[in-house]
Amino acid sequence: MKKFITTAIVAASLSLSAGIAYAETAPKTIDQLLNQVKTDRANASKVNAKREQEFKNERGDKAALLKREKNALAAERQRGKDLNQAFLDNERKIAQLEEDLKVAEGDLGEMFGVVKGDAGDFAGKLAGSNVSAQYPERDVFIADLGARKQLPKINELERFWEEQLFEMAESGKVVKFEGAVTGIDGSVKNTTITRIGAFNLIADDKYVVYNPELSLIQELSQQPDAYQVKSAAAFANTTSGTAAVYIDPARGTLLNIFTGKATLEERIEAGGPIGYIIMGLLALGALISIERLITLGLTGAKVKAQRKNLDNPGKNPLGRVLQAYQDNKNVDVETLELKLDEAILKETPALESRISIIKVLAAIAPMMGLLGTVTGMIATFQSIQLFGTGDPKLMAGGISMALMTTVQGLVAALPLMLMHAIVTARSKSIVQVLEEQSAGIVAAHAEKREA
Repeated sequence: MKKFITTAIVAASLSLSAGIAYAETAPKTIDQLLNQVKTDRANASKVNAKREQEFKNERGDKAALLKREKNALAAERQRGKDLNQAFLDNERKIAQLEEDLKVAEGDLGEMFGVVKGDAGDFAGKLAGSNVSAQYPERDVFIADLGARKQLPKINELERFWEEQLFEMAESGKVVKFEGAVTGIDGSVKNTTITRIGAFNLIADDKYVVYNPELSLIQELSQQPDAYQVKSAAAFANTTSGTAAVYIDPARGTLLNIFTGKATLEERIEAGGPIGYIIMGLLALGALISIERLITLGLTGAKVKAQRKNLDNPGKNPLGRVLQAYQDNKNVDVETLELKLDEAILKETPALESRISIIKVLAAIAPMMGLLGTVTGMIATFQSIQLFGTGDPKLMAGGISMALMTTVQGLVAALPLMLMHAIVTARSKSIVQVLEEQSAGIVAAHAEKREA
């Protein structure tokens, strides 16, 4: 191809040169023109002959190149056939070798399946075990053994067996070790941790849990009941002998459930606005009851002291009744009795003041709880109507309000009823003293009149 392009360029150059020369030496006669034509034709014949020879030479080269490439293609096709045959032969050899391997393994294949299954289960137990909080990354080798596709070696089987024995031994020990505890706010504190077998971890006299996903020892967002935490603190501080402690047989699962347990504030919030109203009624009734108990207690003490000194009336209910007698000593019995009754009636409202409010509050509280129950159930049925019963969480709010307001109403009513009974009894006891003294005064005055 390159030769053809070169020849074309040379021919164009010769034509251009001939044109220029012809323009310079243009024939002037017929003979000169004839000679010029013969000369140009001879030159063109030479050029064409040369070009034809070049084309023939180039065609020969192309034919040789084509032959060589065809030979290479045939060789590659033969090589492909040979490789395909070799691949098939190797496949047959591999299949035969695998079959021979299965026969040679015998019972080892069954043992491999058992080891693989046990290793997978044991790796999961090690990852979540509280023993791993003290000895981390023990499950890496076991997990690799369970995921392996080759037969384990003897030393690997021995190590697997040793890890199982180590876990069994550590599950029966109570040990202390230094470790880092991650707080709820993300802070990390190095402290002494007490491990009770594979069941519980105690740090700073509180229960902590091991998070296998993060490989961290974490504080609980909410501790169990106070008596359980107290036993854990006492156990952690025991240096000799025995001590009782509450353990989680689920190895931390129950403690994590405790973190979702609702607190007192959350229970009150679950009651909604009606629950807050009930708590307000309880607080109001408690304040009135305390005020009445203090007032009646002081009044009762003054009356008790006045009974020991009837001749000197003081500033107390009994003293004012005695003063009424002192002011009406000379009247007849009927008039004196009326005067004393009048004095007692004047004292009674002050002694029984606001006691009826406590009774009313004690009656309103359960009614408010019933109102909250009805309201919560209405909200629950509305959720069921809108969203169906597929998701129980949608109904939990209404049910929680229905139940909590009932509980709050009863919790408020019971102490209010008890305080109402106590305050009423205290008031009646003072009034009874006044009536007894009044009756005694009337009887003594009647005896004097008869004498």
